[in-house]
Amino acid sequence: MAKRIITNPNAPAPLGPYSQATLAGDTLFVSGQIAIDQSTGKMITDEIQSETHQVMQNLQYVLESAGMTFENVVKCSIFVKDLGNFEVINKIYGSYFDENTAPARETVEVARLPKDVNIEISCIAVR
Repeated sequence: MAKRIITNPNAPAPLGPYSQATLAGDTLFVSGQIAIDQSTGKMITDEIQSETHQVMQNLQYVLESAGMTFENVVKCSIFVKDLGNFEVINKIYGSYFDENTAPARETVEVARLPKDVNIEISCIAVR
């Protein structure tokens, strides 16, 4: 099975030795995205709403580079610093998916995330 590295210049560049995503056969593994607005280079951490939207936008950029959309997503992992923000995050996250095709998911509270962001989301998508 061949694998192909997927990149999108609109999504944040990797912060270490990893790819934005790897396509293996028909399965796309998207690395965790944080709320960096690549067009400005700025972190979006002023409020959880705008931060969550930026993370979802970054995921969308990477999915598009593989010819996919959120409809192709089968699994997401959400990591948050404060599970007290769950309701707000859940509402914004849910707006990107059709309720009848929402992917499997877990949401986990963690002590710290890269660049001290409040949320990071990764996903797996299939053609």
